[in-house]
Amino acid sequence: MPNRLSLREMAAAIRERRLTSLELVEAHLRRIDEINPSINAFVSVFHDEARQAARRADATPPTGALHGIPITVKDSFDVGGRPTLAGSKLREGHVAAKDATAVARLRAAGAIVLGKTNCPELLASYESDNHIIGRTNNPLDTERTPGGSSGGEAAAVSAFCSPGGIGSDGGGSIRLPAHFCGIAGLKPTPGRVSGAGHFPDIVHPGGLLGVAGPMARSARDVRLLFKAMAGYDPADPFSAPVPLREPSITGLRAGVMERFCDVPVQPSAHEAVNLAAARLESLGVAVEPWSAQGLETAPNLWVFFFDELAAVGKREFFGDRESEAHWTGLEFYERWRDKPPPAASRILECFAERDAMRATLLERMPDVVVAPVCAVPAFRHRERRWEAGGKTIGLFQAMMPLTWVNLLGLPALAVPMTRTADGLPVGVQLIGRPFGEELLLDLAVRMEAVS
Repeated sequence: MPNRLSLREMAAAIRERRLTSLELVEAHLRRIDEINPSINAFVSVFHDEARQAARRADATPPTGALHGIPITVKDSFDVGGRPTLAGSKLREGHVAAKDATAVARLRAAGAIVLGKTNCPELLASYESDNHIIGRTNNPLDTERTPGGSSGGEAAAVSAFCSPGGIGSDGGGSIRLPAHFCGIAGLKPTPGRVSGAGHFPDIVHPGGLLGVAGPMARSARDVRLLFKAMAGYDPADPFSAPVPLREPSITGLRAGVMERFCDVPVQPSAHEAVNLAAARLESLGVAVEPWSAQGLETAPNLWVFFFDELAAVGKREFFGDRESEAHWTGLEFYERWRDKPPPAASRILECFAERDAMRATLLERMPDVVVAPVCAVPAFRHRERRWEAGGKTIGLFQAMMPLTWVNLLGLPALAVPMTRTADGLPVGVQLIGRPFGEELLLDLAVRMEAVS
C-alpha cells in the first residue's frame, strides 16, 4: 500500500518511476474515505485538485525533493482560493488570496496539497474540536484526543491519510499531537520557518511563542519537509536569514530532564526519557542530569503571553458573537474575559523577565536537552485531571514540559520513543539552542537507526 511508505520512500519511488503521483494520491484519498468518518481529521479534501496536480506531476520530470508527493495543511494556514477558518464559525466567508509561505514552499518543492486538517477554535486548546466539523479523534483510540492544536494534522499523518504536512506550535501544538499520535513534529526557532499566511497572525507579540513547523511519521521525513520549508521571508517579522547547515555530534553534551521542576510525570514518560538518553549514549553523546532550575515561573509567564495578553485580541474577535464561540475557543479565555487589559508597565516587565530568563538559561544549557513531551499519554476527550507520582495534576501542570520552550524561543523536536502497557504512544522532546534545528533532526535520525 503506497500510502504506508515513508515520505522519503515515496519520493524515491516517483523519482525512479516505480510509482506515479496519481497512484500515490489515489491511495491516500482511498484511505481518507475509509478512516476519516471515524477520526474526523479533515476540514476539507481537495479530491479533484489533487488528482489534477498529480497528473501534471506525472507529465513532467521530477525536480523538487517532494515532486508528486501529497501533503496536508492545518486549517490555520492559507491555501489560495480556500477558506482559512482556524476552527471558528466566525471566520466563515473568508477566502485566502494566496498560499501561506510554508505552503508555497512545499508546492515549489513539488508537493501536492490533499486537504486541510482540523484544529480547535483559534488554536486555543489542547483538543481539536469546533463548530465547523466537530471533534477529531485519535486514530489509535477514538475515545481519546489526538491533541491540539495541530490535532487533525497529527491524526491524518498517524492514520496514513497523509505522509506529512504543516502544523503550528504556540504552547506545544505540534509536539503534543505528535506525542499523542506516535509521530514526529518539529517546533522551530521563531524566524526559521515563515509564519506568513497563518491565522491568528504570527507577529509581535504572539510570534515570540508561535511558529510554523513540519510533522511526519519519522524524524527523517520531518527533516525533508523542514529543508523545503526553511528560509528567509520578508513577510514574517521574525524571519532570519539562517542557511541550512550540516551539524556535528562530536563532543556533544546532552542534559536529561526527567520532569519540569518538581511537577511529576507518569512512569511511561520517565521510561521514554531514559530510553532516549540510553540511545544518545550509544551514539557517543555525553549524557548528564539537567534540571529546569531558574525556569520555575516560566509556565506562568507563558500564560501571560499566550492567554492573558492574547485575551485583548480575542475580545475584539468575538465581539457580540461570543455566544457562537466553541468551548475550545473559550476554555482559556473565560478566565481573562472580564478583566481589564494588562497595563503597559506590566507588559514591559513580563518581556524583561522573559528576556532575562532566556539569557540565564542559555548560559547553562547544554547542546540538547532530553525531556518529556507531556506528563501523560493521550487522554480521553475533555479529561483534565490525572494521577502522576502519587499526586493529582491538572492540564496546566501536565503541559509544563512544553510551554517553557515556546516562551524562550527554543527549537524542539518531538519523536516517538515507546508505548504504554495499553499501547498508547509516548514521545520525548529533543530541545536545542536557538537555530539548532539541524542538530536535533540529525540526532533524532541517528536515534531512529539504533532503535
